[in-house]
Parts: sequence; structure tokens; C-alpha cells
Amino acid sequence: MKYVFSILAVVIGLSACNNSSKEQELMKQQAVAAVKDSLKLDSFKRAEAAQKAVFVQQQEKERIATQVREEKRTLLLSEKNDAAPAPRQYSETQTKKKGWSSAAKGAVIGAGAGALGGVLVDKKDGRGAIIGGVVGAGAGYLIGRDKDKKSGRVQSNN
Repeated sequence: MKYVFSILAVVIGLSACNNSSKEQELMKQQAVAAVKDSLKLDSFKRAEAAQKAVFVQQQEKERIATQVREEKRTLLLSEKNDAAPAPRQYSETQTKKKGWSSAAKGAVIGAGAGALGGVLVDKKDGRGAIIGGVVGAGAGYLIGRDKDKKSGRVQSNN
């Protein structure tokens, strides 16, 4: 019986060693596959992180470039505004024209024409010339004043 137990013990021992080595080999293969998979996933994650970092850098460069363009534009506009002459400020003294107004010219021309017409109509000692001159001066003044209003030299009261 000793002999049977010893053979049985050897057979059980050998069978136990064989089964566990196959299981251990299978477990090793699964572990290697899991490590390879995790390395692949890790490399994909690293690649995605690198792409995100490059994208963020590009956005930062674009933002800086836009900011620089805006600063240049602002600087150029301020230089243009500084270099441009100040707009003219018109006052009443600048808008007034020198010389005779149309009303004055009309009065003088009307007086001359009226006096000439009065002499021709009434042949007595200058009475016609005086009346014609006054009437002609008044009519010439009214016509000249209307021209001054249209040209902007005189502003109307209304």
C-alpha cells in the first residue's frame, strides 16, 4: 500500500504542476495583452493631449496676432487724427463777406436809373430826378436784399 500511495502522490503532484503551468501561461498572455492594450490607449490619450496642446497654442497665437493688429490699427488711426489739421471753426466774422452787399449795389443802381427816368419823364428843375431817384433806390434795395438772403449773407428774421 505504501507503494500505491507513493505512486498516487507522484501522479497528483505531476498533474497539479501541469495544470497550473498552463493556467499561469494563459494568465501571463492575458496580462501581456492587457499591458499592450493599456499602452495603446495611453499612447492615444497622449496623442490627443498633444493635439489639444497644439490647438491651444495656435489659438493663443491667433489671439495675440489679432491683438497686435488692433493695436497697430489704433495707433495708425490715432496718428492720422493727430496729423490731420483741426476742422475749421467758422464764426460770424469769417462768414461775412467784404465789399458791397447786393442791397447796397441795388440801391445805387436803382437810384441812378430812377433819377435818369425821372428827368426824362418830368422836365422841371430836378423834381422828377429826385422822385425817380428815391423810388429807384428803394426798389433796388429790396431786390438786392432778396439776393443777399438767397446767398446767405443776410439771415431773415423769420
